[in-house]
Amino acid sequence: MSGFKVFAGLVVVTFGIGLGVIYSGIIDVGATSPHSASARWLMHTAMQRSVAYHARDIKAPPLDKPEMVMTGFRHYREMCAGCHLAPGMESSEIRKGLVPQPPKLQKSARRWTPSELFWIIKNGVKMTAMPAWGPTHSAEKIWSMVAFLQKLPDMTPVQYKEMDRQAGPGECGAGADAD
Repeated sequence: MSGFKVFAGLVVVTFGIGLGVIYSGIIDVGATSPHSASARWLMHTAMQRSVAYHARDIKAPPLDKPEMVMTGFRHYREMCAGCHLAPGMESSEIRKGLVPQPPKLQKSARRWTPSELFWIIKNGVKMTAMPAWGPTHSAEKIWSMVAFLQKLPDMTPVQYKEMDRQAGPGECGAGADAD
């Protein structure tokens, strides 16, 4: 029993030190300072495991219809490219101020299954700038964004600009469930 008392005491002391550090205010929460390597690992691992867990029962519809991809493109162009970039974009004004940096989806979209991408887009990710689009967008519109993300990794800047030309001016709109 004395081993348990020592362990319990260590847990209480560690918790107390943690609260002391938090209440002291010495942790820099400013978006101009990067996370430590351990904090980055902890948040990234927790996010990956959470997404995989919550998306495990989501079934993706067929994602290869051209009109679905174009709808997804319009939403991506309006709502996502500023943070996640488009082919040929190196950075953006808003992206430079975000910690953690959003992934460049042209490079990282393949790391996720369509069901995982759907879950992320629908629910967002806490403690990042990734909003939850589920409250304002139907499942159909979110799947269209996933359909576009399936094409994005192979897209050249010229192809993206051609899609932009075909899509026309900002038709996505800012209203709930707008096209």
